[in-house]
Amino acid sequence: MKLAITGKGGVGKTTLASLLARLYAADGNTVLAIDANPDANLASALGLPQEQARRITPIAEMKELIEERTGAKPGTAAPFFKLNPQVEDIPDRFSATIDGVKLLIMGTVKKGGGGCMCPESALLRNLMNHLLLRKSEVVVLDMDAGVEHLGRGTARAVDAFIIVVEPGRRSIQTAEAIRDLARDLGIERYYVVGSKTTSDADRRFIIDNMPGFEILGFINYSPMIIEADLKGISVFDAAPDAVVDAEQRKKRLKDVNREQKG
Repeated sequence: MKLAITGKGGVGKTTLASLLARLYAADGNTVLAIDANPDANLASALGLPQEQARRITPIAEMKELIEERTGAKPGTAAPFFKLNPQVEDIPDRFSATIDGVKLLIMGTVKKGGGGCMCPESALLRNLMNHLLLRKSEVVVLDMDAGVEHLGRGTARAVDAFIIVVEPGRRSIQTAEAIRDLARDLGIERYYVVGSKTTSDADRRFIIDNMPGFEILGFINYSPMIIEADLKGISVFDAAPDAVVDAEQRKKRLKDVNREQKG
């Protein structure tokens, strides 16, 4: 199973990514959680202690590794570099393990004034290809509203694009833009999970304003999710109601994905 979780900033996609990663691990799967979000908060949501999280260097910032693999120094206008650098060893070498989940932080390519960032992009793109096309484990990808690391062929390897929305017009507008990006990449299996809902009115707002979307259900608002963030512990261990909600979304995803494939 390969899942890409996306949505407008702050809607709860990292919370959902962490919950699904832990649930798949609890089922006995080998799980790789990929943080491709500029905010890079997945380590915290999974419960990695802050001092350990600070020591993790995102792949996009590993200048020596990028130069070694691509043959070009990051941030320089290199005329030649490897478009298909070796990446097979990166997940095992540079991931952190948390409660049965391997976490890999991709980082983002800094544009604006940084010179040519092509070597970084080449490494990240090839790494994503490897993770989604060749690795056999469950992959949960936490990403922003863009599709920076995904190419057309890679995107088609994703079993489901999960768009997280909260009750609000801007969140739904972002979801519609993400749907269009997904379609451009040839992705047909995209679903919605409502987040931070507190009432039937919230849930009805999302359903009524998203015709044409397959809605998997909701991760309802829980003060325990906020408490987990304040205490620096995993959402999975701190918010049992959210775990139940996520397990139901996981089951629903399995059912609708099977229906669409069959």
